[in-house]
This record gives sequence, structure tokens and C-alpha cells, in this order.
Amino acid sequence: MRKETLTLPNGNTVEAFAPVIVSASRSTDIPAFYARWFMEHLQDGYVIWVNPFNQQPSYVSFKNTRAIVFWTKNPKPILPYLPKLDELGLNYYFQYTLNDYEQEGFEPNVAKLQTRLDTFKKLVDKLGPQRVIWRCDPLIITPKLGVEGLLHKISALSEQLCGLTNKIVFSFVDVKGYRKVRNNLIRTGNYTSENVLDAEPNSEQRTQLVEGLVQLRDNWRKRGWNFSLATCAEGFDYQEYGILHNRCIDAELMSECFNHDQKLISYLDGFKPQSRQLDIFEALEEQSNTSLKQTVYDYKKFKDKGQRDECGCVESKDIGMYNTCPHNCVYCYANTSTDLVAKNRKKYMLMSESIIPFKVKR
Repeated sequence: MRKETLTLPNGNTVEAFAPVIVSASRSTDIPAFYARWFMEHLQDGYVIWVNPFNQQPSYVSFKNTRAIVFWTKNPKPILPYLPKLDELGLNYYFQYTLNDYEQEGFEPNVAKLQTRLDTFKKLVDKLGPQRVIWRCDPLIITPKLGVEGLLHKISALSEQLCGLTNKIVFSFVDVKGYRKVRNNLIRTGNYTSENVLDAEPNSEQRTQLVEGLVQLRDNWRKRGWNFSLATCAEGFDYQEYGILHNRCIDAELMSECFNHDQKLISYLDGFKPQSRQLDIFEALEEQSNTSLKQTVYDYKKFKDKGQRDECGCVESKDIGMYNTCPHNCVYCYANTSTDLVAKNRKKYMLMSESIIPFKVKR
């Protein structure tokens, strides 16, 4: 990733990441809890990011930033700031996780379901369905909530969100890989230590869930709502069902939504394979075959190397920090403990109280 020299307010200079695409954020819910913080640092022109593995701080400059991908379960607090982002010429879209786990207690501090549904609608009113992606993420099984019950919940949500998105992204909860997730799930009262691994759908349950989602998609297509299904960072292949691996940081989506931004498009062109001159027969075939006219991106070459092998995202810089999300979802890998989150949240609140109201400059 490109780096540039950043001049700090005290006059000192440091080396800083200077990403064109910013992820905000896989590690915490910036729109829900840190919207003002984000806008204030956008005004400053940079943010300090701490590596969660070695705790080393780095500087991230917004000088070259043209696109922002927001990840959230509650974008309501950032809605008032969206006109300012538009004014600054920044492009953005949302990965909106919306589950119904109220009865199970898996997302203890998210807003009420109806509030989140209403916010989803308000966001789509502002941005359109292409820029708001619905994430059913992750899919979790309990002794009481089996495959049929989980699919019923998703179907009920789809009735509320009909026509409001072009894509639904899903994944399966990872229980075996995270001891803290297993402990959190047990504390909800849905599992014992003997059956907590059953929260992760087995092979048969995965197939049932996939087939149920495909049936939901096909039924809605008959009713006029045409959306695609995609998996997020899953090693399982469901192409036979018409389900592809998602690219949450998606060069193709940005190219489609933000083609007015020549600086961004010029950058995204770097993700395409090198072009060559077509001969006359290939040119005629391209004119007659619409599939050949679709933009092709070399995702393998430009994959974000900081993400899991199964992740298809192109390179971006994430600016979030672990142990800062007060949603405290029990399946989250980014929080170590609720006490540490509360401690970090208190630090943020004390710091923010001393900051004057922002006036973004760029």
C-alpha cells in the first residue's frame, strides 16, 4: 500500500499509509459508536491505527482517500454526517448486518429490531439499494433455533426489506476457532459446554440453509425483487446454486456506483488485467455478447493480503480497533472482554468531550 509523508499539528513529520479505499471497520462499529470521532479525524486528515497483533501504532492519512466502506449494525448515528461526506466528494457504501437474534441474546446491545429495520429503509432512501448490502451474518444454530426457524426469521426480515437491497451476504458462525466465542455462547444460556460446538452448522445443515436461501431468492424473483446471494470468507463453494464468494471491498461495485469519480476509476483500473487490442472477429463477438462487456477485475492479484485466505476483498486500509465495540455480540472475534470494551469506551468518551464541534476541511 502506498505511503506518504504526513505533517502532524506539532510540525513533526511521519510516514503514513495513504489508502484510496478505507474500511470503517471490520474491527468495530464506527457508524454506530464513533461517527463523530470519524468526522473529526477526517477533518484532521489522519488517524492513528493500532495493530491488534503487535500493538504497534501507525498513521493513516486520508489525503488520497476516494472511497469508504462502512460496516455496521446501526448506521443511524452517522446519517446526519452523510451530506458532509457527499460535499467532500467522498464515495461510500454500507455493509449492514441485520439479524434477528433478540430472543437468543446473541447481540445484547444492538438497537431494537424494528429500529434497525426503519434505519435500513432510511439509509436506502438516501443511497439506493445498490449501496446498502444486507448481511445475514453469521448464521447460528441453537437447540431451539434449528435450520427451519432460522430460515423463517430471515424470510420475515425479507418481507420488511423487500426491494431495499440488491445483495444478501451470509456466513456461518465460527465456533471451533475461537474459545472466547464458545464461552460467550455458553453464557447466553442457549448451550452447555457439551453442545456449544453445535452452534456451528454441520455439513447437512449448511446445505439446508443454502437451499432455503436459494428458495427464498427464487420466490422473491417471481414477485419482482431480484437480489443475489453471496458468502463472506467461506471456504465452501456454492456456485452450483448461483451463489458466489462475496467481495465486501468490491472494485466492481465501486466502479458501477462511482463512475463519476475519475480519480477513483483511474485507481480501480489498476485492478483490471492488462488489456490488449482485440482483432476484428473478437470485437464483433464482444458487440454481440453482453457478458463480454462486463468489467473484469484481477481479484487474486490485488487481494487484500491482510485478510483470511477465503476473503475476496481488494486492498483497503481498516481504521478500526479491537476491543472498542459496545454491541458485545457473543460471536464477535474482535472483542476480548466486555470489561476491556467498557474501559476503552470510557477513554473515548473522555477524549471526545474535550473536542470542539467539527468543521470538516479537506
